[in-house]
Amino acid sequence: MSGINQFLMQLINGLNIGSIYALIALGYTMVYGIAKLINFAHGDIIMVGAYVSLLCLNSGMPWFIACIVSIVACAVFGVVMEKLAYKPLRKASRISLLITAIGVSYLLENAFQLIFSANPKPYPGFITLPAIKIGSVSIAANYYVTFIVSVVLMIVLNLFVQKTNMGKAMRAVSEDEGAARLMGINVDNTISLTFAIGSALAAIAGILYSNCYSPINPFMGSLPGIKAFIAAVLGGIGSIPGAVLGGFILGMIETMVKAYISSQLLDSIVFTILILMLALKPSGILGKSVKEKV
Repeated sequence: MSGINQFLMQLINGLNIGSIYALIALGYTMVYGIAKLINFAHGDIIMVGAYVSLLCLNSGMPWFIACIVSIVACAVFGVVMEKLAYKPLRKASRISLLITAIGVSYLLENAFQLIFSANPKPYPGFITLPAIKIGSVSIAANYYVTFIVSVVLMIVLNLFVQKTNMGKAMRAVSEDEGAARLMGINVDNTISLTFAIGSALAAIAGILYSNCYSPINPFMGSLPGIKAFIAAVLGGIGSIPGAVLGGFILGMIETMVKAYISSQLLDSIVFTILILMLALKPSGILGKSVKEKV
């Protein structure tokens, strides 16, 4: 394979994994933007979505029904998780919420390990569209479908937040929860909807990730979840376009480091980027710097 073709392949690989990170980062940025919570259990919702869709596919359901069931199940699970784990601590310190999120993450991983065992489960990929050829480079259907879905969802989500009444309510709660309550906005329902949307996006990411990187296991969402958080910080946590941009940038960096530097240094370089971003521009590429009164 020539140098230019190899570079194009790495570019395509970067867009693919970057699209997965972008979908997960959208959930992170939605929840943080509204509830000011870094939900580290969010990565494990990917795993929940993958297992629910796997059970549906193995039971003989058509793939589109299995996807809908998985998305709805994760959305409901996200709301239940918010009501039981996070709502009682809404007035608590940030560190209490962070510890709770980590605890929920470990609970999900170990619960699914007990139910399904730690053995990887093969995932029956259902994206069977033809590959697209660009010169001598062939782009598998999994890759371009993942990219298209992430971009379309970013546009739809951005329009939802900017144009709909519920989206305006979300922005109001994000700006000032107390003032939003005085204006008659149901803050509890708004936060629950945010968790539902974020968890539904994680389910979609889990389904697409499983199609590209079968088999699945109870810990499959842990590292992608952390890297998607880095992507959200990189693009500007709280910014929907920033989450997608950060996902694509991080995906590109990963594949280029694997191909041209060293796969052993991959995670070190990724976390170094997080440290540098927090030190030099903590608001991210598209994020807004906000001054807080102490």
